Amino acid sequence: MLKYPLRGALMRAPAPEVALPAREPALSGQGAGIGLLLAAILGFTLMDATAKHLSESYPVGQVIWARFVGNLALLALIFRTRLPAMMRTRQPGLQAARALMQLGSVGLFFSSLAYIGLAEATAIMDLNPVLITLGAALFLGERIGPRRVLGIAVALVGALIIIRPGLGVFQPAALLPLAGAFTYAAGALLTRMVRADAVMTSVLWSAVIGTALTNLILPFVWQPVAAADLPAFALLALFGTVSQYLLVRAFSTAEAGALAPFGYTGLIWAGLWGWLFFGQLPDLATVVGAGIIVAAGLYVWSRERAKGA
Repeated sequence: MLKYPLRGALMRAPAPEVALPAREPALSGQGAGIGLLLAAILGFTLMDATAKHLSESYPVGQVIWARFVGNLALLALIFRTRLPAMMRTRQPGLQAARALMQLGSVGLFFSSLAYIGLAEATAIMDLNPVLITLGAALFLGERIGPRRVLGIAVALVGALIIIRPGLGVFQPAALLPLAGAFTYAAGALLTRMVRADAVMTSVLWSAVIGTALTNLILPFVWQPVAAADLPAFALLALFGTVSQYLLVRAFSTAEAGALAPFGYTGLIWAGLWGWLFFGQLPDLATVVGAGIIVAAGLYVWSRERAKGA
């Protein structure tokens, strides 16, 4: 789905803008960004399904560590001695903050998969497109009106329907992907803010910081890896690395508000993988809550488009 072979694509910084008619670059950039995001979401849901499978046999902390150390190992294999030069950034503080947010979202989401279904966790996590729209208004200078605030409030209601606090079916683990939605949204906005750096600089910062911090907990959670599970750990690293690259490229190419609603495609993939691999189907409350979240997100997106038209 990449325009260039993987190694060549990873080596390229975003191409300089070309003088074209006013509307053409925006359309081209938005369309390319949407395509990259759709591919990233597919890859991330496959990574999540792999993580859920591994978390049934291994501590979650070890699975999280494997995701980041595998990412770093693949980058080291591809780029070797060029890694130090690729770490250079004009905005080290923002890159570090972005890497911490990504570690937080991965850690929170993977932790939830040990207790709740893939579709339920993804539905709650899919609050993030609305949060990205809100964050873009608060931190990136986009204006926000009462209708968008209403859309955000309705999306939160949808999440509460899935989580069901105060009812016997409530699981505290449902709060993990809810927190993960906030860290994911923060990471997406920071990705937009550091787009002056090369795409691979952002990917490498995430891999290095994620590996360094998860190394601290590894001695307390390590469990020997069975040979039969090595392919699953390799897939975890591959899905994570490629998807992270596509995500960073998407948010470097297109506006956050334009990309946000397409994140909901993760609900479709998560439901499919949950059914195929784990025999789990979302319950009625999850379907209703997810529908409300999607409707709210599409409403906020429509307001963005109406304003920009």
